[in-house]
Amino acid sequence: MTSMDGRVRYVPPKAYDRSMTSGVLTDTDQWEGVADSPAAAAQPGKSLVPDIVRRRLGRPAVPRLDFWVALALITLIGGALRYIGLAHPKEKIFDELYYADEAQDLLRKKVEWNFDDNTPEYVVHPPLGKWMIAIGEKAFGYNSFGWRIMPMIVGTLIIVMTMIIAQRLFRSTILAAAAGLLVSLDGMEFVLSRSALLDIFLLFWIVASFLCLVLDRESRRNRLLKALEGGLDPTRPGRENRPRLGVPWWRIAAALCIGAACGVKWSGMWYVFAFLFLVFIWEVGARRSAGVVHAWRDTFLDESLSLIVFVAIAIVVYTATWTGWFISDDGYFRHWYADTHHLAHDRWFDPLVNLWHYHVEAYHFHVTLVTKHQYQSWPWQWLLLGRPVAFYWSPAAGCGASSCAAEILLLGTPLLWWSFIPALAGMVWLGIARRDWRTVPIGVGVVAGIVPWFWSELDDRTMFYFYALPAEPFLVLAVVYVLGAIMGKTRQAEPGSDRRLIGAVIAGVYVLLVAACFAYFYPLYAGTSIPYTDWFARMWLGSRWV
Repeated sequence: MTSMDGRVRYVPPKAYDRSMTSGVLTDTDQWEGVADSPAAAAQPGKSLVPDIVRRRLGRPAVPRLDFWVALALITLIGGALRYIGLAHPKEKIFDELYYADEAQDLLRKKVEWNFDDNTPEYVVHPPLGKWMIAIGEKAFGYNSFGWRIMPMIVGTLIIVMTMIIAQRLFRSTILAAAAGLLVSLDGMEFVLSRSALLDIFLLFWIVASFLCLVLDRESRRNRLLKALEGGLDPTRPGRENRPRLGVPWWRIAAALCIGAACGVKWSGMWYVFAFLFLVFIWEVGARRSAGVVHAWRDTFLDESLSLIVFVAIAIVVYTATWTGWFISDDGYFRHWYADTHHLAHDRWFDPLVNLWHYHVEAYHFHVTLVTKHQYQSWPWQWLLLGRPVAFYWSPAAGCGASSCAAEILLLGTPLLWWSFIPALAGMVWLGIARRDWRTVPIGVGVVAGIVPWFWSELDDRTMFYFYALPAEPFLVLAVVYVLGAIMGKTRQAEPGSDRRLIGAVIAGVYVLLVAACFAYFYPLYAGTSIPYTDWFARMWLGSRWV
């Protein structure tokens, strides 16, 4: 359409997604690029972009000071909790027996190595997580503090990134603080932040990638808004009317991070597919909000190359994590083809052939791993805490009683984890009722972290509760989303209404109860010696937790 002053005004079709603040408490509704009046919308040299489109596409305002203060305080709390007593126990616990030792091998040989037999070690996980453990061992020595300091650091950074993600999704310091506190007070994240296992590094790179994608979504939508303000009319046909949004730098960063996640554990691959899905539907949503008539078709035409590049970058990063294996002559299967075919040396492309063979063998190991383990569990048990994992046990005295027990039990904070299922149900219901876009990425993150393992259950594969760790921040976000819905928004409350106050009290009481539950189980998370009767009182599900 053309306005009275001769400038282009387009009218977008039916709304695709609602306001970012739909139904959830926010501290502010300030958005960059939002026109507060017709005069503001009619700036010289710009098209008359409807306010509703500006609200959907405009970049959110910079977080206020109170958010950064909350971020600093909660990071300090979470970091201190994880740092205190980090070196206890002095001996290796659970799979530290493998990974702390293999990290030291990487420092000495660049590959995993059996120094007893002076032969290469066959391992079935990529090396990046072990290289990250090795950083701590290089700095602080081959001791319990050295191999646990890097898990502690990245475990704390996960709290930081989760808070930033929550703030970007919910525009609320209160809800961001709740998300940070809940991650800080989760027993599983806590224990793995103090153990030299690979899973905390896997989670770190997944959360980092997701944060980059959230920022990419904001950046791309804001670029689209600027294109509309510059006169682009997406309601008209033709390639010249399709937006050109430039290089998606945040998306590239996300690809780097998810490639690193796969370089820790192969299960990061499920998030490659999940994040490709999110990028595509977010691009479709941006175009529909802008009024693009054939949003699905145009997204496919404009973004397919970008998504292919996303996968290519992830593959390159994953391959690069094997650099130590490539530059060494000692890695397992490093010269497999030449050795099996009695060649004097490798062909120029044989390193990739040998690495592929390594992966085939490792895949065969994973899919045929059906050895029974006393702490194995099935995916349907994970949210129910059906079978936690004992990392450490000692009956040593020191508790002041005749019989003592010291255990490190990989157990999510029960009150928090048992609230995940109703929170997911509530989030799905609210997401459908409100057509709230935020429920999609949260749900996708949960699904990618848990659902693929059900297929492995059909093969009777040996699995453990900590396989659910990548889903944990998304589960926390689901809880926070429901808390926000209970609290409501300022503009929804009628004069004299106590809804926000009541909702805030409910949310505050919930977080305090989670904190109390964490404190009660803290001796089991930190390996503190307590009377045996006190230890047994914490076995709420009896033999399932013993």
